[in-house]
Amino acid sequence: MSVREDQIVRELSHYIYAHPDEQMALMPVYDTARDHAQRGTCTHSRRCPLVTTGAVVVDEHNRVLCLRHNRAFALAEAEPEDQDDSLGGAALRLLAEAVGIRDVWTEPDSDGPFLIDVTRAGQHRYGPRLRIGFRYLFRAHSGAIAPMVTEAGTAAWMPLGEIGIPSVRDRLHGHLVGAP
Repeated sequence: MSVREDQIVRELSHYIYAHPDEQMALMPVYDTARDHAQRGTCTHSRRCPLVTTGAVVVDEHNRVLCLRHNRAFALAEAEPEDQDDSLGGAALRLLAEAVGIRDVWTEPDSDGPFLIDVTRAGQHRYGPRLRIGFRYLFRAHSGAIAPMVTEAGTAAWMPLGEIGIPSVRDRLHGHLVGAP
């Protein structure tokens, strides 16, 4: 089973309802996803937004798990694959494949994405399409990653202030510290 367009529409709809201030930025993406779901195919000559999913994992010290990417550390993010049955499941698969972490949990009432961010074409590594990233928040103990993974430099726990994506850093700060 794979992530279906109607699942993407549902996730977007719930997120927009919970974050009405982001509605204007997300409505074109929502309309495109709804069009895909209704037609069952892409009619946008493959110019439609590219959906990615990512896991934002926070440990007991409020540090964020980052993976090595191009000589730097970045948040885990990938396109859903055919075997993924949900966007959140795709994010968890990525973590399991990249660093072997499986012992994560979500906070109560946080089963949907905690952030959906949009990146214009040319400002990401995925090519000439608009990118929409569904980011899911998970918790894990810092010991959930084998020491050899961090020693090899494959992954690292980074302080919140070092997260390079302002929207993720700000949303996490608000969530963890309680600031708006």
